[in-house]
Formats: sequence, structure tokens, C-alpha cells
Amino acid sequence: MSKPLTDHEKRKQISVRGIAGLGDVAEVKKSFNRHLHFTLVKDRNVATPRDYYFALAHTVRDHLVGRWIRTQQYYYEKDPKRIHYLSLEFYMGRTLQNTMINLGLQNACDEAIYQLGLDLEELEEIEEDAGLGNGGLGRLAACFLDSMASLGLAAYGYGIRYEFGIFNQKITNGWQVEEADDWLRYGNPWEKARPEYMLPVHFYGRVEHADEGPKWVDTQVVLAMPYDTPVPGYKNNTVNTMRLWSAKAPNDFNLQEFNVGDYIQAVLDRNLAENISRVLYPNDNFFEGKELRLKQEYFVVAATLQDIIRRFKSSKFGCRDPVRTSFEAFPEKVAIQLNDTHPALAIPELMRILVDIERLDWEKAWEITTKTCAYTNHTVLPEALERWPIHMFETLLPRHLQIIYKINQQHLDRVAALYPGDSDRLCRMSLIEEGNPKRINMAHLCVVGSHAVNGVARIHSDIVKTTVFKDFCDIEPEKFQNKTNGITPRRWLLLCNPGLADIIAEKIGEEFLTDLFQLRKLLDFVNDAQFIRDVANVKQENKLKFAAYLESEYKVKINPESIFDIQVKRIHEYKRQLLNCLHVITLYNRIKKDPNKKFVPRTVMIGGKAAPGYHMAKMIIKLFTSVGEVVNHDPVVGDRLKVIFLENYRVSLAEKVIPAADLSEQISTAGTEASGTGNMKFMLNGALTIGTMDGANVEMAEEAGEENLFIFGMRVEDVEAMDKKGYNAREYYERLPELKQVMDQISAGFFSPKEPELFKDIVNMLMNHDRFKVFADYEAYISCQEKVNELYRNPKEWTKKVIRNIAASGKFSSDRTITEYAREIWGVEPSDVKIPPPNEPRE
Repeated sequence: MSKPLTDHEKRKQISVRGIAGLGDVAEVKKSFNRHLHFTLVKDRNVATPRDYYFALAHTVRDHLVGRWIRTQQYYYEKDPKRIHYLSLEFYMGRTLQNTMINLGLQNACDEAIYQLGLDLEELEEIEEDAGLGNGGLGRLAACFLDSMASLGLAAYGYGIRYEFGIFNQKITNGWQVEEADDWLRYGNPWEKARPEYMLPVHFYGRVEHADEGPKWVDTQVVLAMPYDTPVPGYKNNTVNTMRLWSAKAPNDFNLQEFNVGDYIQAVLDRNLAENISRVLYPNDNFFEGKELRLKQEYFVVAATLQDIIRRFKSSKFGCRDPVRTSFEAFPEKVAIQLNDTHPALAIPELMRILVDIERLDWEKAWEITTKTCAYTNHTVLPEALERWPIHMFETLLPRHLQIIYKINQQHLDRVAALYPGDSDRLCRMSLIEEGNPKRINMAHLCVVGSHAVNGVARIHSDIVKTTVFKDFCDIEPEKFQNKTNGITPRRWLLLCNPGLADIIAEKIGEEFLTDLFQLRKLLDFVNDAQFIRDVANVKQENKLKFAAYLESEYKVKINPESIFDIQVKRIHEYKRQLLNCLHVITLYNRIKKDPNKKFVPRTVMIGGKAAPGYHMAKMIIKLFTSVGEVVNHDPVVGDRLKVIFLENYRVSLAEKVIPAADLSEQISTAGTEASGTGNMKFMLNGALTIGTMDGANVEMAEEAGEENLFIFGMRVEDVEAMDKKGYNAREYYERLPELKQVMDQISAGFFSPKEPELFKDIVNMLMNHDRFKVFADYEAYISCQEKVNELYRNPKEWTKKVIRNIAASGKFSSDRTITEYAREIWGVEPSDVKIPPPNEPRE
């Protein structure tokens, strides 16, 4: 029998990782050794693994820089319309491997590092995740940056360089404990500080009414320092920029003439200004009206708009003048996309610049603003909508409050003209909500101030039009669009699942990496016995690799023959991790009741972070870990059922777990998950989906055929009908004996014998005020899970369904999503022009 291949030998055989030319390998080695030498000369003799990682990162970065400069020169020459994607979150994960892939350097680096006696995968593991996001919204922004660069769009991501990203999650005695994510501790080789573009941002102060117009005066100034990170497209030599702002106190901070004396205190108080970019707010789908968060939102917007206008004015083809003075052409040259309402202040800020500083008249400024801005809505959950108290604006942003009042007046005058005497409608549509305190509805501001509003999956866009923004849609239906989310196939297939990417490339070539619809061609091989075996083997290898990872990291042994049943996402009541929990306990009870029966073995894994202040989410984690304690130590169960909580779920862990999954859990109450993107990653990586007709699951079922997913439970119509009628949890509890048994066990402390009352809040919520109707879908979910077991018993039929799913996942590339944004919102065309690489002369 031949010796099994080493990881390195396996990787060498993977063609989609690029050819390792001898010249490239020698070049990489030389560069690596040079960087390593300069690292060590500075302070030490002995190299650590981290030194090796940094030497490799700098080597790869060297290959980016020439392309980066050339791309920006190219944009200056051509002066295309530029896209500015504004987001308070960019959940980027690690950068090294993605950069090697997009530059076509992966095999050359692997071979060079191997020849130097090192292991590339080990070095990759040293890199910290850039965790500047909470979940879906922030990760979507990262996928979009990859697609915009790969489609040759002149695009910029703008956000905040948080010193501390999403917290690291530790599980201690089954409870979540947060610790600070000091991701910059060892430095970040991928960013470049640009102090020459530092800009002032103003807060507080008052508005003076002079003859020339209003003036915002006596403000406090914070400086915004930009840090640029290159964003390479896939093998097209385009390198775009993500520009993240960091807060700096000006040198005269608190040292002005009125503050004589306490010099030491004044210098210490610089921290107050610099706290603006200190930490990411860790809430997903929840609004917490804190002043520091409002400061963050204005900070990113004010710095970004100054930057956009500076670039617009100094660009090559403005007019005959050396500097553009007319803003007439602004919307033809600038697009601003608002990722949710977090950057909504871009609308009043652009108005303030155009009216107060550039002296345009209000109507012209408003026309420019609305033509430039577009808004993406990410949720319909009322608790997630941003509603800022007016008194906060009065203090922090007094001029913006005046501008918002004027926008509102104009807006309401128009509504009143269309619906005379309909004061209810005026109240519903106002940007200002009456109450104590009065609040500004940021979503209404975005809808009124944008030329396009989109949801992120068809069902979500329909809900947006018929419920949250119905009144607005009645007046301007043409403003509302759908743009179903997508994921980048570079990170979420080629990078994380090279084995699968390779067997696909063997069958249909490599073009699917930039045109994912080509995966349709795999339907020709759905009955090809060899391909079926190949797909099953890749999955089994991924499962073994992940099982080994779990054993080394968490000392848990799992059965690689079992169904890997995985739900990874933020912990939230609407995502219904509790429904999953109830299924696990039901399964446990069935094994205990009939221990000699044949059961299909399962390993159920849940992973995800709970917002630190979200009590119920933290209790859900504790329940799941407590169930695991009982199940995993019950000898009767053996390895037929294992329950594992995946600690500190993040992008780099997703890249390991998703390729190993058999079953993807997408079980939110219909009408609550706007889209989901994890669902798409699992589909592309050969897992089958058990899910409700919610978010993008609807379109996944449409693409693959509903019979190729495990769809269960209430549809949106059923949920609405139940809301009218009233949801009575007790009715299900009384009618379904297995459900009653599970609930009685949780209530009685079966899973918390030392603290029988521990889960009373969960029980009380499920029985008496469950907004997300867990019990209503319990029966359908359990019977759907039985169908999963049944199919898993027939590996060949299971794998055929897997192939049909992969073949149908083409629609869910973020390349398709971004192409739609470009054509239908931004008014630009993607380009397949390959910018000449730095070593070739420019034409």
C-alpha cells in the first residue's frame, strides 16, 4: 500500500492553486529570506514562527504594492465613476491566503516555504482575524470588496479601524465569557497609515446664523487618520482600497487658552477623543442608543465625505479648471452605498457640505444628494431599527438636526399634497417620531434621501415594500429594488475547500471561479459514479480533518461517520438555536427509550457569539452546553449522539467547519432572517440544508428544486395568520408528548441538577411570550429531521443531492450581486479589463 500523501504533497497536486514556476519559487525564497533577515537584525537572533509569518506576509505584500499603485494611477487616468461602500463593519478575517490566491501565488509560496523547511498552513494559523464586524452585515461588506475588485470596479470600502474588534469568546463552565480582541498587538502587515490624508471631524458646538447662511462654530475637533488596506481582485491585477479611519486627538486638544493650568490632565484627556475608534459595538440586529456609537457613525461619515469630495475636486477630467468647482457632475462620478442605516448621516452631512460650505442652493444640493446615495436595508426586526433621541443630536450635531428638520418639512409637505387631510400617514412617514423622548427614524431618513432602496433577498425585499416602508413604496415604487446577497467563491470555495474546487475544475475547467453559474454544468455528472465517489471522498477528508482539529483544540473525540449537523451564526432568539436544542434533547430521549434500536449517528454542533448584554442569548448557550454535558457522558448513548458548542466562532473557524458540514441548519421563523449568507456557503461546500422558507433559503430552494432541500415549517403567510389568531404555546405543549417531556426535563433541572431553576427564564419565554413561535414548528422540524436520517442511510442518493445543490449555487456568488448593484443602482458596468502588471510597461 502506498504511503498516504502529506498535506504539502496533496496541496501540490491542486491545479487551481496556480503553477509554482521555478523562477517564482526562487523569487519568493529570496524575498522571504531578505524580510526575515531585516526582522531579526533589528532585535533577535532566533526566529519564531511569528517572525516567519511576518516575513511571508511582507513577501506577499511586495507583490501587491506595484499593482496597487498602478490600479490607482489607472483610475486617475480614466476617471471612472467611483463606488464608495460605507459600512461600520468589515468582517475581513485573515488576509494572507486570500491575497496569495488572488495574485496566483499560492503554490509558489507553498513550495518556497516547504523548501525552507516550514509548513505554510502553520504560518497561516498565526495570523489574527480582522474581526471588525459582528456577523452577516460585516462579512457581506468583505465579500463585496472582493467582488468589486474582481469585477474591475473603481471601488472603495470606508469604515472604522477599531482597535478592538468583536470580542473573543471563551466558554467557562458552560457560560460565555468575553475577552478583548487585541488584534493589533503584534502589528498589522496589511495596512498602511496615510497621515498625509488626515482630516478634521467636528462635534458639539452651536449654529450661528450669519448673513451668508448658517455656520457651525465652537466645535470640538477630532482628527481622522486613514489606514489603507489593499483589496486585490482575482487574477486581474486590480487592487482596490479599503480605507479605515482611526481617531486622533489634535495636539492642542484641551490645551486652549480657557483651559490654563492642568497640562497633565489635558494630555491624559486625549483618550476621550481617541476612544471613538477604540471598540466595535458587539450587537447584531439590536439598536443600543449610546452617544459613543452615534459619534462613531458621524466620525466615519464626516471623514469619508471630505475624502470623496477632495478626490472629486482634484480628479483629472473635472472641467478645464485645475480644480473642479461645479458639483453638477457629482452624481455621475460618485456613488455612495449605505450598508444599513449606520452611515445614514452621510445624507445630512453631504447636504451640510454642499449648502453651508460649497454654497449651493438647497434644491440643487438635495438633487445631488439623492442621486448620489443609495440605501441597503438589512432587517425588519423593530428592535434593530436605529431611532436616535433628538436631544442627543441637539448636543452632538446641532447643524445636522436643523438639516434633518428641513428635509422632513419638505418631505411631509410633499406627502400632504398627495394625501390631503391624512394626518395618520404624515405621522407614520415622518423622520421624527413623537414620544418621550422624540426620536429620529434613521431608516426613514435613508429612504427619503436615497434614489434606490434595496432588500437583501427577494422575500425580504417584498416584506420591506409591503410592511416597514409600505407608505414610502406607495409614493415611489420605482425606488425599491431587490439585490439578493451573495458570497465570494474565492474565499468560500477555493480557499477553504481546495479539494472540492479541484474535482470541480477537473470536470468543468476553472472559469467557475469568476462565473459561478458555470457550476450548472455539474448536473451532467450527477449520475457519474466516479464523480459521486470523488465528492463523497472530499467531504469525508474534510470531516476527518475537522475532527482532528476539534480533538487537538478541544480534546473532544467525535465519530467522523456521523452526520455533522451544524448551526453556526450569532446567537439570537429569531435564529431559533432553541429549536435545534429541543431536537437534540428529543433525539437523546429516543435513544434512552429504545437503546437497542439502530440510530443514524449525529454530531450536533452549534457555534456563535451572544451580544454581552443579551441575557436570553447567553442562557441559550448555557442550555446547549448543559445538554452536552449530559448527552456526551451518558454511556447508553455512546457515539450515536454528540453535542458540541464551537467556541469563538469567527471567519477563520467558518473556513474550517463549513467544508466539513453534512447538514446546514437555517431555521429562523419565516419572515425574520433578511437573507442569511452562511446558508449559501454551506450549499456551495456540499452540505444539505434543513430550513424554513425564509431569507435566501427561498431562492436556494427555487434554484436547486425544493425536493433537494429539507424544507419545513410555517411560511410567512402562516406566521401572519397565527399573529392574527394568537400563538398559544401551551396548546403544542399539551398536544405533543415528546415536546412536553423535553420542556419538563428543562424545567425540572434534568440538565442543571445543581441548580434546578437555572433555565426558568427560557421555559417562561417559550411557554408565555415567544415572539418566534418555536413550538409551532417543532413537530414539522422533528419529522423533517427524520427524513434527513433516512436519506443519510443511502450515501449515494445523499451525494447526488449534494451535487445538485452545488450545481445550483451559482446565483449566490457576490459577483452576481455586485453586477446587479453596478448596473441597476450605481450606473456602472463591470469590466474584465486586466490592468497590465507592474513588470510590463504601460501603454
